Amino acid sequence: MSADASWRFDAIGTTWTVHTEQDVPAELRGDVLGLIDAFDREWSRFRADSLVSSLASGGQAPAPVDTAAMLDVYRELADATDDAVTPLIGGSLEALGYGARPVASGAPAPAPSWRDTLRWHDDLVLSAPAVIDVGALGKGRLADRVFDLLRSRLSGAVVVDASGDVRLDCAGEPVRIALEHPYDPTRAIGVASLTTGAVCASATNRRAWGDGLHHVLDGRTGLPVDVVVATWAFLPDAMHADALATALFFDGGPELAQAWGAQWIRVLSDGRAEYQLTDANIELFR
Repeated sequence: MSADASWRFDAIGTTWTVHTEQDVPAELRGDVLGLIDAFDREWSRFRADSLVSSLASGGQAPAPVDTAAMLDVYRELADATDDAVTPLIGGSLEALGYGARPVASGAPAPAPSWRDTLRWHDDLVLSAPAVIDVGALGKGRLADRVFDLLRSRLSGAVVVDASGDVRLDCAGEPVRIALEHPYDPTRAIGVASLTTGAVCASATNRRAWGDGLHHVLDGRTGLPVDVVVATWAFLPDAMHADALATALFFDGGPELAQAWGAQWIRVLSDGRAEYQLTDANIELFR
């Protein structure tokens, strides 16, 4: 980027950084923050006033604008991973202590069958108590929407970095993105030099709150995964990249990546790396 005006702010529990060639005007900043807050009011299980919190006991409500885009991809994730990835993982996370509601037991709780419980079209419907959690791809979806809003009103390069979910268009001038080592955040296992598209990362050392407890759970068991410790996915949009970064923690993830035409990396708990890279601009250090 020939010039770099940065805007940094906190939202949805993480830090966002926007890089543009011109300062983001105050009105546009307000629109971005309003977009994020509206998404949070609909999809955050940490807010008592959110739509998903209101549905936790079962019921229905008009489907928010992002519903089909996200939940249709969740169907693909669930099919690819034999339901290890599920949009009803929220209760399992709360059972292990990651949530706003009181924890009843602290024991692992498998997610209920979303196929029997969750429907969406004009309305979002839960036919039984359950907690919707779109964490497998929601931040990527929101990064795409913020990027699209900025791109529609600003000229030149735009980079949206939502703490691990990056969407960018740099007009041919690459941005170097370090791939953080999952066991040492001061080191990188590689670097990606990207001009457009998205890269999303997920790791078990992020959003961890206890010994062996982290945010990537297997919906079939309610237990945190322990074979894969970090993933990266490269695709044109952040929602699909974020979704794939989650799927890569499970069997079926690499096959989904192939179906989507994605490049990817995952690091196993024994330190080995598995990957499918075809772009010379994505380099792993040996």
